[in-house]
Amino acid sequence: MHINYEIYYFVNKFSKKEIEKLQKNIIVIYRNYNNSYTEKDIIEYSKYCKSLNIKFFLANNVKLVNKLNLDGIYIPSFNKNLNCNILRHKKISIVGSAHNLREINIKKKQNVDKIVISPVFKNTEKNKKLSISQFNILTMNNTKKKYIALGGINHFNIKKLKMLNCIGFASISYIRDNL
Repeated sequence: MHINYEIYYFVNKFSKKEIEKLQKNIIVIYRNYNNSYTEKDIIEYSKYCKSLNIKFFLANNVKLVNKLNLDGIYIPSFNKNLNCNILRHKKISIVGSAHNLREINIKKKQNVDKIVISPVFKNTEKNKKLSISQFNILTMNNTKKKYIALGGINHFNIKKLKMLNCIGFASISYIRDNL
């Protein structure tokens, strides 16, 4: 995977074996919504990533990201809370996700640095997808933010990212399958 983009890898389960195989420019976003984790777990995961010079973001836990001074936070589209500004005084990167213009506007109010737009390409889990032109229309009027493509990225369509107004992409299976 020799692409000149920011790359975000979503993980629901932290695996040291998987993480150690990653290229150094890949950012890990831990978004485990189904199982509980402890502060001790997050400290361990963060330290492990830092030892490999890999950035570690935690999903949807502003207080813990702030307390542990992690590299970044991922704010999912379902989080409409506007109290993310407590992170502004620190150098914590804030990435949020959106699926439409209304959600993009919420992410702008949350003062995110980058917005993950999905789904870009059709994938096996969901039939919905944006077209390349729809993605670009959503992002064109919001040029002050940086955008990341998510959804359905594979060997066949990764070259199409060049046609998108994005600085990178996020994935689960594409990155995992190409370790």
